[in-house]
This record gives sequence, C-alpha cells and structure tokens, in this order.
Amino acid sequence: MAEPYEKLQRGDGLLLVDVQRDFCAGGRLAVAGADEIVPLLNNWITAATAKNIPVYASRDWHPVRHPSFQEQGGKWPPHCLADSDGARFHAGLRLQEWLAITKGVRFDQDQYSVFDQTGFAVQLRREGVRRLWVGGLALDVCVFASVMDGLQEGFAMQLIRQATRPVNEKDGDESLDRMARAGAIIIDGS
Repeated sequence: MAEPYEKLQRGDGLLLVDVQRDFCAGGRLAVAGADEIVPLLNNWITAATAKNIPVYASRDWHPVRHPSFQEQGGKWPPHCLADSDGARFHAGLRLQEWLAITKGVRFDQDQYSVFDQTGFAVQLRREGVRRLWVGGLALDVCVFASVMDGLQEGFAMQLIRQATRPVNEKDGDESLDRMARAGAIIIDGS
C-alpha cells in the first residue's frame, strides 16, 4: 500500500505547525504524545525534500507578558518565549531546507493560525502552492486555526491525522469534525 506522502506533487507544500520543545515531553505546555509525531513528520520532510516540495514550519515566538499567558488574563501558562530553549523546534525534527513562519509576537492578541497577519498566504501564492499537507501541534488549537484559515484563503488543506495531537481529546475530535465539514481532507497513514 502506498504511503500518503507519495501523493505529494507540484503545487503542494508541507506545513509543520509549532513542533516546538515547550509543546513536547518535558515542555512548559506539553501535549500528550507530541514526541510520537516527530518520526512521522520526518518521513514527510524526506518525501517533500525528494520531490522539491517546499517545507514550512510555524512557531510560537512569544514576548514576555504575552496576552495568551494566564498572568495577563490568557488561557495558557508561559510558553515558547522568544529566543528560549522551549521555543526551539523539537531536536529530533529533521528540518533541512525550510521556511519558518513566526507568530504569536503581538502584545495585543494571540495568533493561533499561521495565516494570522503573517503574510503566509501571500508567500504560498508567490511560490505556486495550492495545497498544504499539515501536521503538528496542537490539533485542537493552532493546527485547527491554521487549517480553517487556509481553507478561507482558498487553499486545499490536507490534515495528516497521525502527525498531530490535541491538547484535549474531546476538543480534538470536535476539531476534526469541524475541519472536515469545512472542506479539509483528513488523511490516515504515516
């Protein structure tokens, strides 16, 4: 049986959402099972690189006193502080040629989506990308927001189900349902 990443073709891009140390085992906001997705994403990176498909990696890059932090009235404990070890990509992620998209830098709002005021949609169009294959963290937060915004921007969005994990299982299931109803393709396989 063919692996899903064998379907990568011209006009595609691979998007890795926030596979950062603070969201993985031992991090400040660790997502259960996050480390399990790294080998799967590495398979996708290898396949994309072999086919000359662009690879993009988003990252939270929060300033101190970011509005998403509980001390500022937000929902989350401090995480992914700019230039901190926790903001770095997971050490096992084999990023080679890739473009980082930095988000979550504003003092007045959070930016869950890689498309939220980053210019990412413009970059994708400039590079001829029409379809994004997406994995990363967390399924029910930044992955969800990125997939939904990608659809709104007119891109075909393919979620790699095994290469993402939710903060909360119930919210993850609801997010999958909402993404599929909005037009995202949820694919199984490594």
